[in-house]
Amino acid sequence: MAFELFDHEGFDATTVDAIAKRAGIGRRTFFRYFDSKNDVVWGAFTEQLDHMREQFARRPADEPLMESVRAVVVEFNRVDPEEVPRHRRRMELILRVPALQAHSTLRYGDWRAVVAEHAAGRLGEDPGALRPQAIAYAALGVSLAAYEHWLAEPGRQLCDVLDEALSELARGFSLN
Repeated sequence: MAFELFDHEGFDATTVDAIAKRAGIGRRTFFRYFDSKNDVVWGAFTEQLDHMREQFARRPADEPLMESVRAVVVEFNRVDPEEVPRHRRRMELILRVPALQAHSTLRYGDWRAVVAEHAAGRLGEDPGALRPQAIAYAALGVSLAAYEHWLAEPGRQLCDVLDEALSELARGFSLN
């Protein structure tokens, strides 16, 4: 319902009151589920990050670090085929609406923290150390580039693009 309003009115012009009215709920009820209008677009991201942590914990201990990052990030981004159009619209909003780009900084920080925690555990370092942070930032940057590429090429599968991009990162984008 909110996405229909975003499509017709624009994200910035759509109010929380309009979303609540369209959903048949009150403003106070809306805020029981979402902290802000921005969080409608992000959905249950915190719960998804918990699942991401669980997926990292299940990776084989002897698996190369970047292989585990690739596998979990690709799986984290897998959506049911019938949800692809909605996910595409969500990502168009997140990557192109200035108010959501600012809000995304917080969400990206949470995502990077999960990746850095995993990298730190594998490296025997603190999550705030340079290498875990560099891995987390690099993985996010490559993932965002993959999303942009996916949005520009609707015929591609998101997980294929992510897999390709993260595999390149693991190889160091070598020319060979």
